[in-house]
Amino acid sequence: MSHPQWSSRAVLYEMNVRQLTPQGTLCAATSRLEFLRQMGIDAVWLMPVYPIGKVRRKGTLGSYYSISDYCAVNPEMGDMADFDRFVERAHALGMKVLLDWVANHTSRDARWVEEHPDYYVKDNNGLPAVPWDWTDTAQLDYSNREVWEAQAASMEFWVREHGVDGFRCDMAMLMPVEFWNYTSERLHALKPDIFLLAEAEETNLFEQPAFDACYAWKMHHLMNDVAQQKVRVTALRDYLYADRREFPASAMRLAFTSNHDENSWNGTDFSRMGHAREIMAVFTFVVPRGLPLLYTGQEVGYDHSFAFFDRDAIPHYERNAFTEFYERLIRMYHSNAALASGGESDNLVEIHNNAEDCLMILVRENAENRVVAVMNLSPYGIDANYYTGIYAGMYTDALTGEPYELRGHVEEGMAPWSYRLLSLDKK
Repeated sequence: MSHPQWSSRAVLYEMNVRQLTPQGTLCAATSRLEFLRQMGIDAVWLMPVYPIGKVRRKGTLGSYYSISDYCAVNPEMGDMADFDRFVERAHALGMKVLLDWVANHTSRDARWVEEHPDYYVKDNNGLPAVPWDWTDTAQLDYSNREVWEAQAASMEFWVREHGVDGFRCDMAMLMPVEFWNYTSERLHALKPDIFLLAEAEETNLFEQPAFDACYAWKMHHLMNDVAQQKVRVTALRDYLYADRREFPASAMRLAFTSNHDENSWNGTDFSRMGHAREIMAVFTFVVPRGLPLLYTGQEVGYDHSFAFFDRDAIPHYERNAFTEFYERLIRMYHSNAALASGGESDNLVEIHNNAEDCLMILVRENAENRVVAVMNLSPYGIDANYYTGIYAGMYTDALTGEPYELRGHVEEGMAPWSYRLLSLDKK
């Protein structure tokens, strides 16, 4: 599968419009775009901006994922003109805009409930069924091909009329993969470089060219477990090799230390990962096939789990040491062609060492460039000992720009959760 050219070295940002600014509006969010672009963000994924249902609404503002109209803007966030200005500004800054698409269900008072009651799975009382405990939603019926048509047409509306560049598809494994293949074909006919991200990691999502990328949920959970020392690095290493056997080479994987679900329901990257938070962020930028993601608040180091159904905005938003940390990572990611996803450098190459239950040394390499990531993914100080072989040479520290000699035989002490990122240009 051929991915959009911009995506192979893209850093994504998940924007929670409700919580990003005190106003919680698209207009206010537009004013944050320049800050994000200066950091190096390439694409903004907007959490759902559509009107939210009122029936069985949760909290004071409701769930973003209980949508009453797929082709409108939540009036609490603004109107369609505000959305268009957001997209126009993002594009002017060189950023792409992805919409969050919730195809599995609508709100219980959505337009379609009244206009197309046959679109829904029915419960024993003949009412739209509730999926799981999502009591504010109504389950769509994908045995009805008219639902496919309506969903695809709604997605086309945002691409054709409002210039969006792709979609993050919520709980994509709950719909038939044939629906996604059909919809992807229609969207690509409209916009050949459309980008589709699946919130799922079923391998059949890549049997046809429906999705460019999917979540790496298993990897994320293992990162949490390594940080909390429930497992050692060997478990994460085993996952990486198994993942390569299961997924086609074209499958890009969303790599993250936080997102809206993790933040609100399981805690921040600070609370889940503790002292490992920084190195785990580094890992998401160097792991093969990885597509790095930042979530709202991470760019300023906001250690807070957002309320999901209410206003809970970031109180202070200004550049700080966390901003600078992510800027350095993003700059490294952009300036080293070997870190591109979906290409020859996605091969999984390791330098073996004497402490492989703690130390992982990854090599990312293509014809232009090489990156060596030396990572002590443990809370223990270690005496590292390894031979670099053909990878020995003069490098540049990829974060500081200082020269660094990677010797043929390395013996060095490494502090807990410490890392070194080295780059070498071949041309």
